[in-house]
Amino acid sequence: MQRLTSSSRFAILLFVLLYSLVWGTSSVSADSPPRQTTITISYIEHEWWLIKWYDNTIFCRIFIDHEGLPTSEEVSQNCGFDTYQTWIGTPPCNITTDSSKSSSTCLGVYLHKIGFSPKQKDVIITLPDMSVSVSLDGCEQASLENHCPELPHLFITAEEPLPNYFISNIEGNYNGLAFSCPGASCLIPLQATPLAGESIEFWATSSFGDTSPHYTARVRVIDTGVANSPERSGWYVDVLSSQWKGAPLASCAQTWQTFPPVGSPPSWLSTPEHSDLIASDQPYYYLAGRLIKMGVVNAVDCPSGGLLPNGYANTCGLEKSRQLVEEWQNKFDDQIIQTAQEYDVPAQLMKNLFAQESQFWPGVFKVPYEYGLGQLTENGADTLLLWDANFFNQFCPLVLYQDACDQGYLNLQEKDQAILRGALALTAKSDCSVCPTGIDLTNVYFSLGLFASTIKANCDQVAQIVYNASLEMPGEVSNYEDLWRFTLANYHAGPGCLSFAIYMAYAENGELTWENVTPQFTEPCQGVIPYVEKIAR
Repeated sequence: MQRLTSSSRFAILLFVLLYSLVWGTSSVSADSPPRQTTITISYIEHEWWLIKWYDNTIFCRIFIDHEGLPTSEEVSQNCGFDTYQTWIGTPPCNITTDSSKSSSTCLGVYLHKIGFSPKQKDVIITLPDMSVSVSLDGCEQASLENHCPELPHLFITAEEPLPNYFISNIEGNYNGLAFSCPGASCLIPLQATPLAGESIEFWATSSFGDTSPHYTARVRVIDTGVANSPERSGWYVDVLSSQWKGAPLASCAQTWQTFPPVGSPPSWLSTPEHSDLIASDQPYYYLAGRLIKMGVVNAVDCPSGGLLPNGYANTCGLEKSRQLVEEWQNKFDDQIIQTAQEYDVPAQLMKNLFAQESQFWPGVFKVPYEYGLGQLTENGADTLLLWDANFFNQFCPLVLYQDACDQGYLNLQEKDQAILRGALALTAKSDCSVCPTGIDLTNVYFSLGLFASTIKANCDQVAQIVYNASLEMPGEVSNYEDLWRFTLANYHAGPGCLSFAIYMAYAENGELTWENVTPQFTEPCQGVIPYVEKIAR
C-alpha cells in the first residue's frame, strides 16, 4: 500500500499544516476572555551578577527564583542574547601563584552570586473551562441505525468545575429560533428534518461571569416510513457534533461532517455483533500457495507440488488446500470484530481490505518490505505518524529519545523520520521461522489495532485532501460512502494519486462522487479502481 514519491510527501506536509487550521477545533470561540485568576505567592529571589574578568565591571544582573546556577535561558532572557554568547564563549580563567598573572588578564565574563531575599509576585492561573455536551433524551440508541420509536429531545448539559460557581443558563439557536434554558440542562424537542439535517448552535453561561465556546451540531431526523411494525416504526436520528455524548457515531462521520446512509449502513461498512456474519469462503490461490509452501498442506501428488512458478497454488493445489484456506481466511474474524468496535472502523471493510492486500497471509512474500494482513509499508506508516498525534506520542519514545519526540513528527530530521517509519512498519511483520505455520499469530492479532489506526489516519487525510480541492467540508461536496471509497484509494495508492483526481474532478463537476473521480486517476494510478470496487461491495 502507498508507494509515494518525494513530491507526494511534500504535499502531505502541506496537508497537515492546513489540517490543524481547519479541523483543529469544531467549536466557534465565544467573545469571553480566557478563564484566569491572579494569586500572590511568596518566594526567595536569588541575585547573580555577570562580571568582566578584566576590570570587575558589572556586565549584567540576573534574578532567579530557584537554587543553583542560572540556566542558559535565564541568562539570555535577563541579559540579552549577545551577552549570553559572550558568557557561553568565555574560556576558563587559570590564575596561578605567579604574581605577574591575575584575573585582569582573563577574557570574558563570569557569574557571581550576590545574595538572596524574600519576595512576592503575582501569578496568573488558568482555570478549567466549563464542559458542554449534547445527547438524546427519550431514545435508547442500541445500534448504528440510531432508531428511535418516538421523536426524542436533544439534551444539552453543562458542568461548572469551579467550586462556588454554577451554570446559570444554556442558550442557542435551532431552526432559526433562539432558545434559553435556566440552569445546567436544556431539552430541545426535535422534528423531522431534510436529509441534509439542520444546524444547531449552543453554549453555556456561568455565574463566574463568562460564556463557554459556541458549539455546533447537525441533527438529522428521518421517518422510518414503516407504520405497521412497532419494532421498525419511528425515526432515524443522527447527530454530528464534537460535543456528542450519545451512542457512537458512524466511523469518520464527525471527521467528514457528513451523515451515513439513513438506517443501516451498507454491508461493506458494517460491524456485525457476531463473526459469523463476516465469514467468507473464497478460493484464494495465493493463500493456498503459501500454506502449501510452508508445509501446512501436503500437495506432493499434485503437478509441481501444487504450486505455480509465481508461488500461487495451481488448481490441484487449491483443491488440496480448500478446507484449510476457508479456515484460515476466517481465523482472525473474532479479533477483527473486537478491533473494529474498539477503534471505530467498519469490521467488514477491514476484512475486505485484508482480502485484497494479502489474501489473509500476513507473511512477507509477494512484495518485500510490505508487512502484515494489510501490507503496511514505510509510506503507510508515514500516514499514521503524520495524522495521528496520539499514536506518534506513544510510539516515538519507544524508538527515539524523548527530546527528539517532543519536537513532533514534522520537525524531526528526515533520518529520524525514516527510522520511525521503518520501525513502525516492522511491527506488523509476522514471519516466524520457529512457528508451526511460519507465522507469529500473536503478532498478527496485535497488528490489527495498528491497521485500524492507519485506516482512520487515511480518513483524516482524505478530509484534508477534499477540503484543499473544494474549500468545503467533505460532507458538503461528497457523501459518506464515497468518502470511504476515497479513503481506500488513499490507503492503497497514496495521496499523490488521490489528490490529483479529487482536484480535477471537483474543478470539472463541482462535486465529488466515485463515478466522477475515477476517470481522473492517471494511468499509473488506475489499478486503485478495481481495488476499491472489490472492497466496497
